[in-house]
Amino acid sequence: MGGPASRNDITDIAGLRVGRAEHDGANTGVSVILCDQPFTAAVDVRGGGACTRETDVMNPGGLVETVDALVLSGGSVYGLAAADAVTAAIGEAGGGFALFDMPGIPASPIVPAACLYDLANGVDKNWGRTPPYRELGFSALEDARQGGPVLIGRHGAGYGASAGTLPGAVGSASWRGEDGVTVAAFVAVNCFGSVTMPGQDDVYWAWPFEVGDEFGGRRPDVSRLADLEDWGAAKLNPGVRTQTTLAVVATDAALSRDETRRMTVMAQDGLARAIRPVHAPVDGDVVFGLSSGAREIEEPRAIALTRLGNLAADCLTRSIARAVHAARP
Repeated sequence: MGGPASRNDITDIAGLRVGRAEHDGANTGVSVILCDQPFTAAVDVRGGGACTRETDVMNPGGLVETVDALVLSGGSVYGLAAADAVTAAIGEAGGGFALFDMPGIPASPIVPAACLYDLANGVDKNWGRTPPYRELGFSALEDARQGGPVLIGRHGAGYGASAGTLPGAVGSASWRGEDGVTVAAFVAVNCFGSVTMPGQDDVYWAWPFEVGDEFGGRRPDVSRLADLEDWGAAKLNPGVRTQTTLAVVATDAALSRDETRRMTVMAQDGLARAIRPVHAPVDGDVVFGLSSGAREIEEPRAIALTRLGNLAADCLTRSIARAVHAARP
């Protein structure tokens, strides 16, 4: 039987490092997932108001199949500047994609990004022409390069987020099977819907997937009947395009770009297991997928891929609950 890998986070995938930076005054932050070598990548966008950069490069049939890093940021459209910083720094270090090695011609780092909306979280955002996200991007990348532990709770892109009426946060989880293949997830939770059950705000919708007591170990009162119209701790007055859950799922299995996308699509089910409602018109949900290619998977590939996609969804479900649980007082 498998179980969480040694760290129970996305850095259990060899070759991935996570960095974060926060701005206290603006109540916002940035998370960077840095690839030690280019990872095969895909993306699946489900929300009605996504804010993204460089996602087209991951579409089927595109020239480039790998990425150098991923950026998750607060700040809505302003947060996209964090990816510009990460791109510049990786390029400065000689990283990036190039068809030919041409002296004096820089390579092009591939750094897709997605941003959540935390602009209305109660602090002054009057930053004029100098939003903090470019500097936060540089700082988060440098933090990732240090290779430190993944912090869950109110850190990085989840620093100024909210999960329904509860604090938002970043979270992560992993699973290593008996065959040695590892799947993991990392998430920044800023959802409209509730992550806890109505009338039981210490019981997470994700509870059937909990490993040990990683998010409190509480179980529901089975005598309570479900009210399908009761959304529990969802946001009471959501604005249009002001909610988003951003996630990355990753594996060390050797997957093609199309297979990585299928894993990513299946992983979206992890949001539906942990958040209710989800994928609403006011959400901007984005899930990225990564494959390091380190381990070959067994035949038949379709069955192996189904297993990986299901594990990715489970890891994402657990990551969401772990994030919010770590952020609660």
